[in-house]
Amino acid sequence: MFHQLLTPVGGSLGLSFVVAAVPIAVVLVMLGVLRRPAWQSSLGGLITALVIATVVWRFPAFLALNSVAAGVVFALWPIMWIVVNALLLYNIAVASGHFDAFREWIIEHLPNDRRVVLVVVGFCFGCLLEGIAGFGTPVAITSALLIMVGFPTLEALTFTLIFDTAPVAFGALGVPITVLGQVTGLHAVTLGQMVGRQLPFFAFLLPFYVIGVYGGMRSVKALFPMLLVAGASFAITQFVTSNYISYALTDVLASLVSLVITIGFLQVWRPAPDAQFAIRAEALAGHRASGIPSWRGWIPWVVVSAVVIIWTDLKIFAIGQQVIKWPGLNNAVFITLYHKPYAALWVFQPLATGTAILLAAVITAALVGVGPAGFIKAIGTTWRQSRIAIFTVALIIGLAYLMNYSGMNYTLGLGVASIGVLFPLVSPFLGWVAVFLSGSDTSGNALFGNLQVVAANQLHLNPVLIAATNSSGGVMAKMISPQNISTGVSTTDLKGKEGIVFARTFKHSVILTALLGVMVMAQQYLVPWMIP
Repeated sequence: MFHQLLTPVGGSLGLSFVVAAVPIAVVLVMLGVLRRPAWQSSLGGLITALVIATVVWRFPAFLALNSVAAGVVFALWPIMWIVVNALLLYNIAVASGHFDAFREWIIEHLPNDRRVVLVVVGFCFGCLLEGIAGFGTPVAITSALLIMVGFPTLEALTFTLIFDTAPVAFGALGVPITVLGQVTGLHAVTLGQMVGRQLPFFAFLLPFYVIGVYGGMRSVKALFPMLLVAGASFAITQFVTSNYISYALTDVLASLVSLVITIGFLQVWRPAPDAQFAIRAEALAGHRASGIPSWRGWIPWVVVSAVVIIWTDLKIFAIGQQVIKWPGLNNAVFITLYHKPYAALWVFQPLATGTAILLAAVITAALVGVGPAGFIKAIGTTWRQSRIAIFTVALIIGLAYLMNYSGMNYTLGLGVASIGVLFPLVSPFLGWVAVFLSGSDTSGNALFGNLQVVAANQLHLNPVLIAATNSSGGVMAKMISPQNISTGVSTTDLKGKEGIVFARTFKHSVILTALLGVMVMAQQYLVPWMIP
């Protein structure tokens, strides 16, 4: 059994921390400074980590390669199985003209103002897709829709990535919270309540923040009533559902309530016309081109929402589930920090959420008139769109697994936890690093959730608060994760230019994570009554 080393560089935690951070720095620099494609940046980080893990952390080469393989398989199933089928559903909607019909419904029922469309589509509708599928598919679908109504590609991607934060911790019917409870031993309901006392502040803020970045303060003033309605309806529902109903239903209810209330509000209130933000002529020129009643544009999204909710509620995903102990890796590593063996389990679910989305795609194809030939053609289109994203996600999650099993991530966590009373200020950045690497709040909680609790107990901080902060901090990294960005660009003309998108979103990710750190400091030391 390999015992992880925590301070392999001269016995110094500080020096070991710096060296352990090098693979992450390589990915960040290649993406944000050198503007390399996400797959190249992820490959660079993985190669760097392999060298450091085997040479400095003395991780046996077989275990290093085996841990990467385990990460690659997890990336393919269930993560990319979800993404590929969500993109297939999108392509069926496009091929049948129903995505055009959805655009036409947006143009007919919303004011002629791109700022309004950005909030309704990027925030309200995007949050619904995050709750259903996640893993970058909301960005791919909502950005494509925004481009169709006249947004430049880079703007559409940037703002949908920023919006794809508020719902993430409760995505896929609360799976990240469930996993956080499992790895920490804390009650998942209590953790959900705590996350539900952090993220609503950001959910309320996001519409104002994005419109401020997009159109300046004059746009915030012009759209203030709608921004208030969209942000408050989501935030209040998110808080009430997570604290008093069920954390598993939080995303679905919050996004649906926000979507319905915001669209309803826009039927009785509209901003003053502003030519600068009018929907562009080329988008209006194609209006009604589909020849399909615009209400039918909702069919794919209603079908997938219903199927996924029923699928999850009836626990169909668990049928045929197999827990596979990864050969050669399971319990072959000893976690020095936790004093226990490191399990390597792959939970294979043939009827996972991705399969539910595939069923929704089949049902949608039947309802919108896409026959077998059209369905196969849509599969081909999906493969061409997603193959680079699949490779990228496999690389970045392989990197995350390697850093986990080698002990490099535990050195990073231990280093951050050593700062004492200021730990609540930087705790969100631990979750931020985990989700940047894995692209998943669920994986981020599995990685650093227990570490946060260990640090909290050592520093006499509230473990529920700090564990929840791992999840809340992680969502802020969704907008910069190579996995999310790579999937997001799959339906646009920015493939291979993920570094440009990363550079546009990075500062917003850091700003929002830092704000969360200030909030956590206040919750720990000034308003502890906010902790359930």
